Amino acid sequence: MWGGAPPPLPEQIQPESPPMPKPPVTPVEPIQPVRVPEPTRPTKEPTVEEALKSVYFDYDSAVLRDDARATLDENITWLKANSTVRVQIEGHCDERGTEEYNLALGERRANAAKQYLIKNGIDASRLFTISYGESRPVDPGHNETAWAKNRRAQFARYD
Repeated sequence: MWGGAPPPLPEQIQPESPPMPKPPVTPVEPIQPVRVPEPTRPTKEPTVEEALKSVYFDYDSAVLRDDARATLDENITWLKANSTVRVQIEGHCDERGTEEYNLALGERRANAAKQYLIKNGIDASRLFTISYGESRPVDPGHNETAWAKNRRAQFARYD
């Protein structure tokens, strides 16, 4: 006997399939970069001191000038739109006059601005006054230009 297992069968060889044809190359237009807009930052709300403008007075006067009324009208618009804000109205004077006189004049100036705001619809409970007299000049000069800047009623947040 020749015995044993039959010889292994040669593996069947599969005929090679023909290579797949390459897809045709289609020219593509280059992609233009797209400008992405910067993310918008939330607008910073102005502070009371930035939003409410000072009003100015003539020498030795607490009478509101026409330009002061126009400025106060703008302030009224802002105050009505920001109805929870409470403000301090600060009365200021130039360096001429005694300290006592200027404290009283500064108080009259602050009150003139306050009364105008109240008359035009701002609740009095939101408004507080103080006089600094001549103690807080915005311009330290000793001439009419400096003095005119210092004769004012100025606004600040009241907390």
